[in-house]
Amino acid sequence: MARILAIDYGKKRTGIAITDELQIIASGLTTVATSELMDFLKKYTKDKAVELFVLGEPKQMNNEISESEALILPFIETLKKEIPEIPVKRVDERFTSKMAFQTMIDSGLGKKKRQDKGLVDEISATIILQSYLYNK
Repeated sequence: MARILAIDYGKKRTGIAITDELQIIASGLTTVATSELMDFLKKYTKDKAVELFVLGEPKQMNNEISESEALILPFIETLKKEIPEIPVKRVDERFTSKMAFQTMIDSGLGKKKRQDKGLVDEISATIILQSYLYNK
């Protein structure tokens, strides 16, 4: 079985999470500069079997699409062209940043670590992936 890779796409940084090969456990993988994201994904998918990309879909409280979706849609089109053999699914990502921050507090991380925006992005990607696994 191949892994599922989740992407918490951001303007500057993108959090990445991955499942184990049995698609049971979601784990944070890394945070990548968004400008280097496509190169990272190409290399990663060349080295590891990935069967699906899961991307967060930012929505507002009233269920309307968030402004950041305008940045994500062009990336998805590029992703589908560059790595066409791996399908893309979307997952509602409302509250993932808040949940990530709360997870950091609950796990006892100090204030300095909680200010690491890259770590927040990675944890957010993990939450997106866990949500997908739970609802699939």
